[in-house]
This record gives sequence, structure tokens and C-alpha cells, in this order.
Amino acid sequence: MEQERIITLYQETFGKTPQSIERLPGAGSNRVYFRIKEEDGTTMIGVYGTSKEENQSFCLLARLFAARQLPVPAVHAISDDAICYLQEDLGSTSLFHFIRSGRESGGDYNEEEQTMLRRVVSDLPRFQFECASSEVYDHCYPLKQMDEMSVMFDLNYFKYCYLKLTGVEFHEIRLENDFRRLAADLLAVKEVGFMYRDFQARNVMLKEGVPFYIDFQGGRRGPIYYDVASFLWQASAQYSDALRQSLIDEYIASAQQYIRIDRADFMQKLQLFVLFRTLQVLGAYGFRGLWERKTHFINSIPQALQNLSQCLQNGSCDAYPYLKDVAQTLISQASQKSPSLPSQESSLVVTVYSFSYKKGIPEDESGNGGGYVFDCRSTHNPGRYDQYKQLTGLDQPVIQFLEEDGEILRFLQSVYQLVDFHVQRYIDRGFTHLMLSFGCTGGQHRSVYSAQHVAEHIHNKFGIEVRLHHREQHIDKVLSKK
Repeated sequence: MEQERIITLYQETFGKTPQSIERLPGAGSNRVYFRIKEEDGTTMIGVYGTSKEENQSFCLLARLFAARQLPVPAVHAISDDAICYLQEDLGSTSLFHFIRSGRESGGDYNEEEQTMLRRVVSDLPRFQFECASSEVYDHCYPLKQMDEMSVMFDLNYFKYCYLKLTGVEFHEIRLENDFRRLAADLLAVKEVGFMYRDFQARNVMLKEGVPFYIDFQGGRRGPIYYDVASFLWQASAQYSDALRQSLIDEYIASAQQYIRIDRADFMQKLQLFVLFRTLQVLGAYGFRGLWERKTHFINSIPQALQNLSQCLQNGSCDAYPYLKDVAQTLISQASQKSPSLPSQESSLVVTVYSFSYKKGIPEDESGNGGGYVFDCRSTHNPGRYDQYKQLTGLDQPVIQFLEEDGEILRFLQSVYQLVDFHVQRYIDRGFTHLMLSFGCTGGQHRSVYSAQHVAEHIHNKFGIEVRLHHREQHIDKVLSKK
């Protein structure tokens, strides 16, 4: 039905039938996306969404932003019932994908990546100040402004979806009192504008090297610090403190065109929003990870807790003594539950392969035998779709495809549990080698994704040497002992 509605809207708008239409992988929302190809080879995106209000908000805000010369996708048409709309095709490369090498190298971002990050950060004040008008706020969904209700909703998200699931005991009234004090301090900030709310790397698309911005319909009037905290303290980004400070300076220089900013005052207020955003993110990770058992979110929790630990160290929690006690307990609990790293004397090396079953299972060259061979062919295959045939499980469009239907995440959840136990036992017993192999039909998509993620998981968790071989892709990499 969704595809037929998109085709009908296209025909009504342009008076012709598209050459082809292709459903795109889901994006973790209630919207379904299609890529429409026209006769001259150009493309556009058709969107089917079940929330009329959200669709209307996006389309109206996009047109208002475009009128202000902001880089957002052009909206070509919206149906009378606001269930579907047509927008500009911005391609498939997000900022999140663009900076992947720096993120996966532990925060060692190259100059090209840093330049793009600075460009994006300097664009943020344009949205915050040039879009700060009742004309914009009237079209925000579901709220026009950040208020006590919305702040308490996010803080209770942390309480009920993360804190309670950890098993940490706490006094609910005392914590609620600190939450209300924190909410009052957040809302007392006078530097306000259009708060994008979801300003993060996945919502920045790069088209011919130019950043374009999407998913802004959840924005509202609110403090300018929230978006800076959201972007620069993204748990998985692993920005170094030096890079983060450089990006803050870039933001301030851009924002100075609109308001006067004292850096020391800015930093003090920013840290308050880093605390708020960190609690909110832990709530999301708790719900998606601890409750829904999605591996990606479980693996992201330690990085968010590291941000919480920094909030404790810089004094952001000092004004909220009971919240500070709870945060310290969470950090302490996480530290006790984390598996101890192997001693420097540990000589275990784990070899991880991706391979094609058509070309046979990799041989164990160590001569030890044993290990595991995992068959990834039970999961949804990107290789069945033309747009992924030239890509591998290392490319962001394939990663997004695999993760969004959840099959590969459920598969790896079981793998992690089995492998973690085996690796720890091999370390304890002084063994020197373990081999893990992941196979799929062509050794290109599912097996590559699985091998890459398991190798990184083992290396991050145990600190031992991992030798990674994507056999059919002729890619070899050594993750050195920490």
C-alpha cells in the first residue's frame, strides 16, 4: 500500500509515472522510504509516515528553513492527508559514515574528518538563531518549547529505563527532588533559540561534499547548549578533549555573529547540559539494550558511563548530591562487573575470519584445531538488492540495512555470550590461540559485518591481540594487544 500511495502522489504532482521505485531499508522510525528514479536518471525520495502531524511538521519546517537558505532537503509535494510526501534525494552518505575511520580508530580523526566536523558545528547556530521565531515554533512537533514536563520525561526515562534495570537501590523521592532542581537550572538558562534536539551525525547527509540536515521536526524552542552537548558528547564518537574543545571554539565563533558569548560562562552551562544529555542517553540505551537486548545499545553503555564519570569529575553533579551518589554507585557497579583485562603475560591471540561457503571454510593454520564456525546465512541478505551488490559489510549503507531489521543483532547477541565465555576461559588456562570464522553466501556482507564486530568486541573487552581476515575481500588487520 505504501508504494502505491507514493506512486499516486508522484503522478498527481508531475503528471507522469516514475521509471522505477525501490523501497529503502528502514530508518528506525514509523516512516517508510522509497527511492524514485525518473526517466532522465534523476532521483527523489518518497516518504510514507503514519504520523500526519510529524509529516506536516517536517515539510513545513523544511520549507521555512529553505526560505532562509539553510541546507535542508527540498520538499516537492505532500499528499492532502499528509500521509506521504516527496523530497530531494540527498544520497546515502551520512556524516556518521564519513567519520567512521576516526571513530573506529578510537578518536584518531584525520584532517578531512575534522574539517567536516568543524563545518557542521559552525552551521548549527544558523538553525538556532535564524530559525528562532514563532513562525517556526508553531510547526514544531510534538512540543513548541522545552519545558519542565519534557525535561522530567527525559530524566524519568533514565530512572525507569536504565537505573531500575541495573538493580541499584535508590530513594525515589530524594532522586526526584534532585531531578526537579536540575530541571529548574536547565530551564533558567537565558540563551535560547531553535533547539534542533536530534543534532547528531546520523542526521547530517553529505551530498557532493556539502552537509545537509534532516530529522529536525522534533525541534523546539530551548537552550542552545543542548545541541552542542548532543553532538560533541555522542557516546560512540570518542572525540578527544582537544578536538572537542576545538569544535566548541568553532561553534562559539559562529554563534558570536548572533549573540555575545563569554567562553567560561558558556562552558559552565554546557556541562550542565552534558549531564542532562548523558542521563537521557543512558535511558535510551537501557531501554534498547537492557530491556530489548539489542547488542549495539548494550555495547554503547560503557561509553555513556564514561561521559557520566567525566560529569562527576568536573563537578557537574555537585549541586545535586543524591543524584551524584547514584551516579557514583553506577560507575562503581559498572567497574566491578566489567571483566578484568588479561595480564601482560597473557599470550592468547584470537583469529577471526569472514568467508564464503562457496570457497570453503578457512583452515586453522595454528595447528590447534577447535574454535567456532558461525553460519550467518539465516539473516537477511543485502546481496539480494542491487544497491548493495558493490558494497561490503564494512560500508555504512549495508551496516544500516543489517542493523535496522535486528536479525544480525540478535544473531550476534548469542555469539558474544558464547565467545566471551570461551575467550575468558582460554585466558585463565593460558591457551595461546582461538579461531572464529563467520560464513555467508559470498563472504561480502553478513559475514564481513559479523567478523568485524566480533573482532572489535573481543579487542575492546579483553584487550588481547585479534587478527582479522576478511578473506574474500583480501583485507587483513591486526588489533594489537592493549
